[in-house]
Amino acid sequence: MYRLSVRDHFMIAHSFSGELFGPAQRTHGATYVVDVSFARRELDDHDLVVDIGLASEALKAVLGEFNFENLDELSEFQGRNTTTEFMARVIFERLATAIQLGRLGEGATGLEAMTVTLHESHIAWASYEGTL
Repeated sequence: MYRLSVRDHFMIAHSFSGELFGPAQRTHGATYVVDVSFARRELDDHDLVVDIGLASEALKAVLGEFNFENLDELSEFQGRNTTTEFMARVIFERLATAIQLGRLGEGATGLEAMTVTLHESHIAWASYEGTL
């Protein structure tokens, strides 16, 4: 399996509901470093997994929807804990839609899987991986 990864970051504020989260129940910030890995069995006609420039642009656009936002104030996340794991899936789904809409080029139609990893710190991160 071939893989190509791109990286970007975004900054958010949020809080969590539930005793389990202790002090994180209060509003706090996070700066996530995001790695997205695209995978396919065979390279495309240009010997690429995916166009790195288009993949980087698509990731930047998705993260731009959340950058400098308080996730608690976004209606789509009402009643949800926007944990690192949860946000990895949200970003995966939005990038999958971008692929379907052709924003990563024609070659992206051959992508088979993608992994989105959010690094919360240098010692903790979470990922969501799925087929395309």
